[in-house]
This record gives sequence, C-alpha cells and structure tokens, in this order.
Amino acid sequence: MDTTEPVPSSLNSSYVANALGKHNVSEDEESDDQSPSAMLLPRRSSVPLAVRYSPEDSYCLVYIIFFLMGIGSLLPWNFFITAKHYWLYKLSNNTHGTGNDEQRSDLSDYFESYLAIASTVPSVLCLILNYVLVNRLSSNVRILSSLFVILLVFVVTTVLVKVDMSDRRTEFFIVTLASVAVVSGASNLFSGSVFGISGHFPMRISQALISGQAMGGTLSAVASIVDLAVAKEVTESALAYFLTADVFILLCLISYLLLPKLAYSRHYMLAATCTSSGVMSEEGAAAAGTGKTVSIPPLQPIIRKTWVLGLSVFYVFCISIMVFPAVSSGIQSINKDSGSPWTTTYFVPLTSFLLYNVADFCGRQATAWLQVPGPTSRVLPALVLCRSVIVPLFMFCNYQPRDHIHTVLFNHDLYPVVFNCLLGLTNGYLGTLPMIYGPKVVPRELAEATGVVMSFFLTLGLAMGSAFSVLIVHCI
Repeated sequence: MDTTEPVPSSLNSSYVANALGKHNVSEDEESDDQSPSAMLLPRRSSVPLAVRYSPEDSYCLVYIIFFLMGIGSLLPWNFFITAKHYWLYKLSNNTHGTGNDEQRSDLSDYFESYLAIASTVPSVLCLILNYVLVNRLSSNVRILSSLFVILLVFVVTTVLVKVDMSDRRTEFFIVTLASVAVVSGASNLFSGSVFGISGHFPMRISQALISGQAMGGTLSAVASIVDLAVAKEVTESALAYFLTADVFILLCLISYLLLPKLAYSRHYMLAATCTSSGVMSEEGAAAAGTGKTVSIPPLQPIIRKTWVLGLSVFYVFCISIMVFPAVSSGIQSINKDSGSPWTTTYFVPLTSFLLYNVADFCGRQATAWLQVPGPTSRVLPALVLCRSVIVPLFMFCNYQPRDHIHTVLFNHDLYPVVFNCLLGLTNGYLGTLPMIYGPKVVPRELAEATGVVMSFFLTLGLAMGSAFSVLIVHCI
C-alpha cells in the first residue's frame, strides 16, 4: 500500500452523507467500500467472511458506553478545576471560618494556572508512552489499569476533604498537584486508548466519545452548582462533589467490562484484530529477515496524512486552555458589591464553567449531524486560526485582581456570558471535526495508532496553552 499517496480532495463527499444524517451502520460499511477513501483502507478480502456482516447496535448500548467513557476521560480534570471554592477554602489563610467570605493566599491566587501545568505535562508524557505501548500492551490492560489509578486517587482526594490541613497548606498544595498529575496522566492514557479503539468503529462512535468528554465537564459544573446551593459548609459540598466523581468513574469501569459482551462491539474489535494480525504478521516476516522487531506503529505515514488535522486540534485546545479556566474563572461580576448570590456565589460557576461546558457539548454534538468543512478543506485550519481573537476578548473583561492592565473594555456581565458561549461552541465543533477525521484518512491498520497521535496533538495543545495561561494571568 502506498502510504505517500495524498488524501483525495473528493474524500469530503463521504462525510457529506453523514452530515445529512445517514448513520445506518450497514450503509456506513458499504460507503467505506464505495467511497474514494476505500483506496486508503485494506481490502476486505483480508478479513474473514464472518466479520464482513455488521450487527446492529441494539438500543444504542455501544454508543452509550463510549459516551460514558468519554465522560470518564475528562470528568476527573473537570471535577478538579470546577471545585474552585473548595481549593480557595483549603488554601486560604483562615480555614477555620465559614468559608463564605472571599479568602486568598499566595497559594490560591494562581492555583488554576499551576493546576493546568501539573495536568498537561504528565499527560503529554503518558500519551507518548501510550503510542509506544499500542502494539506491546493490549488496550484492555491500558484502559483498566488507568481507570483503577484514577479511582484510587479520587478516593484519596475524597478522604482529604475531611482532613484538617489548615496547618499544612503547602503540603496539601503539593499533594493536590501530585494527584492532578497522576490523574491527568492516567486519564490521557485512558482517553488515548479508548479513542484509539474507537477508530475501528464507525464515525458515530468516535463522535459519541468526544461528546461524552464535553458532558463530563457539564456534569461537573452542574454538580458544583448544586452542591453550592444545597450544602451549608464548603467541606460538605466538596465531599458530596467528589463522591459523585467516584461513582461516575466506577460506572465507567463497569461499562467498559460490559463492552466485549455486546455483538456490535465484538464485530468491530474482531475486524480490527484480524486486520492488525495480518499486518503485523507481514511486517514481522519482513523484520525477521533484517533481525529487527516491529512493535511500534510507523509514525511517518500517520503524520503525512494527518499533520494538518493534528495541528488544527493542537491550536484549538491551545487557545481554549489559555483562557479557560485560568482567566475565565477570574472574571467577576461588575455588581459584585451588591451582595446578591448571583453576583457572588453563582456568577463564576454559571458563566465560566457551566456555560462553557454546555456550549462545548453542543458544539461536539453538532458534528453528529453536520461535518463541514471536510478533512482536506483549507477552511478548517482558517477557522481554527480565527479563534485567536478570543484571548484578548477575555483579557479585557472584568478579570480581578488586575496588576498591570487596568483597562476593562467589556464592562458588563453579558460579555463573559457571550464570550464563554463562543469559546465553548468553537472548541467543541472545530476540535471534534479533526479528531474524528484523523483515524478515517489513514489505512485501517493504523486507525488505533492514529487515534493516539490525535490525542497527543490535543494534549500537547493543552500543555502549551496552560503555559501561556500562566503568562497571561501574570500580565493582567
């Protein structure tokens, strides 16, 4: 197979059919053979006859399971960043109070920025490790082990809610950042592996996974607001909050264990196994003559076909993490002195976290019905570059405290509402399109590895954006 052949410009037509709502599995499989992208995929003759007939996804169970796993992949990160009141309380100079007053310390002022760095740096390293282990360690081992690690760390975080750390704030700060680093690394190992195996399924399954990631943020924002409204104390709110996360992670673990028992998922995973086995046997025979062991997927053909899509993913999430949550969560209501609950307690959770995540979910879900521009269109990277204007829009909102840039151009509470919706919608739509395109424009045996590579571009964008977010916060 000639992997240097460019993706045909007419490949977009295979995605226009999905944009019109044709999601029938059998039709998807038939279109794979008839579309111009068929030349990029292995011939069906290499797959056993039993694998060629696709069963139906009864009651959309596989779709729901991948949606749940999407929730679980980003839910730990979202639960950490939306617990802003809890971290301010634990890291404040006076944790013996009621926790209702605004309390700050040197540790809490830039906590979101440090949180972003602690999460993204190990994430990049774990995704590199994930790519190396694609053919060395089964996806079951990678996914289940990462879920167990996430669950363990969250149980420890839940226990620490009831531990008095008022005299050990620095130690608590270090332990929290270490927990975030471990959870983020495991989460990215989990999400990269799950997105890799979703590349063997029809595109609707990859879309379900990515939409689930946005729903994880929405659920964490809703849980945070409910806990603030119901619980009388910060510790009670945080305890119920993190227990909710524990339950969802456990639910993801159980759901993944049920996946191999469904005929629909067994069909596609068997096809992937047959394809991978055939390719590995051919490469192994070739390597035997040279004395080399083939265990790492070839990176060059993947990058050659997906580098534009990968850079698009990188830049979308780089811009998003620059302002969310480090800048967006610091934007205060201009009527904060009024003392109303809307301008004090609920303004940041609603405008920053909930609105952004709901808009992000809507943007990702829209890709299930509309998939334009296509994978080879130049409009897609152009739209991605246009998102750069979002950064100054947030910087000139009512972010507090301001030490250097004292000018506030957007001095109304409506502006952060509109900007957060714009940030979430564009992040969801323009971030999802290249992610679901990537595994579909490479040979089928490279689909899982391509999913890991696309996840690497995403996480690298988060790492770069988090570094710039610290600079932006200090500049303001």
